[in-house]
Amino acid sequence: MADIKNGDAYISVDVETDGPIPGPYSMLALGMAYCGSFDGRSMELTPRPDKTFYVEIKPISDEFEYEALHVNGLDRRRLANEGTDPKEAMESACNWIDEVSGDNRPIFVAYPASFDWLWVHWYFTRFTRQGSPFGHSGCFDLKTAVAVKGRAPISMSSKSQLPSALRSDLPHTHNALDDAIEQANIFFKLMVMTDGRPNSFQKRSFLLYSPRSVKALKATD
Repeated sequence: MADIKNGDAYISVDVETDGPIPGPYSMLALGMAYCGSFDGRSMELTPRPDKTFYVEIKPISDEFEYEALHVNGLDRRRLANEGTDPKEAMESACNWIDEVSGDNRPIFVAYPASFDWLWVHWYFTRFTRQGSPFGHSGCFDLKTAVAVKGRAPISMSSKSQLPSALRSDLPHTHNALDDAIEQANIFFKLMVMTDGRPNSFQKRSFLLYSPRSVKALKATD
């Protein structure tokens, strides 16, 4: 019987690769940042996660695209010698996800999710016995959420088109961990943005990342 999970554990994920698809090409770096949780009633989020995971991975093939390496700045030759074995890297990633998720179901968060999900799901399926801890559908696509929240087309909801209120306070560096934390900052801003829902819902869904804010929130219930 599958374990019953209490709610969602949001994990911002970013990858750096040497090509467009896994298999012929390789995932060279994986970064993750724990954003917080939601049980359907109360939400606990942080704008700058301190629970993080980062690994650089040994390439799995000889194929690569120079453009991809130019963007991420990773040294493929160094990783061929010093990178973590893919099986070891993904097992470590599984263990970290299980640890930070606790009794909640891990939910993959990315902007957009389509590219990063493809790589991470393939690597977990290929290199771990248990497969992906995110399952086949545990995914939160920030681009879609921004489009829905802003009542905008998907084609007008890219990261470069974000309204100022949702733009990250952190730089986009093409380092997988930096960019996972940057995404977490956008996720935080999106989730706490007032959107006209009843105050009772907003009150329970706002930031709970310090003892003082927790105490203040409970005092208003």
